[in-house]
Amino acid sequence: MAGTDQQQAKGTAGFLLEMGMLKRAKRSGWWIAGIKDPETIAEHSFRVALIGSVLAMMEGADPARTALLGLWHDTQETRVSDIPHIGRRYLQAAGNEKVTADQVSAAHPAVQAGARQIVNEYENGDSPEVICAHDADKLECLLQAVEYREQGCSNVQPWIDTSLAKLKTASAQNLAEAALTMTSIEWQQTYLR
Repeated sequence: MAGTDQQQAKGTAGFLLEMGMLKRAKRSGWWIAGIKDPETIAEHSFRVALIGSVLAMMEGADPARTALLGLWHDTQETRVSDIPHIGRRYLQAAGNEKVTADQVSAAHPAVQAGARQIVNEYENGDSPEVICAHDADKLECLLQAVEYREQGCSNVQPWIDTSLAKLKTASAQNLAEAALTMTSIEWQQTYLR
């Protein structure tokens, strides 16, 4: 491999290794609610991507594009961590676009351009895919709160309320309302009858 190719491969591989931190980093806002072992950022992002694709299907948007936006939406948290909303009042962090640019600065040029475009679109766009991806982030938080409530944490109602209030699409609102009337294992009843 030529020197530049090798440097770009190492830069790109380094970015991928950095993303492995998301499998270990916890979503810290849940500690405020009393959750001792909250889900990781990667676990959250996986379900955001899946929810986003479902919402896009329901809303007539591009499911693959929406899932991609959802998958990348918290990748910056390897550098700035998962700052709870209350903590953001006191911190002035770089924007996600800047963090992403730094994360991929040594990567292959196509990866640099692609990553920047995805994050910029998520942060600043207003397409149906962006709206579905943002709704997916909020709906995932609501679903996680429902699951934590079932595990005995009674302090999650503010997460449910704020997530519900921020949903924009009719599909996300309908899914949230349905989820609030169910248990987290009710889905299996469809198959056990």
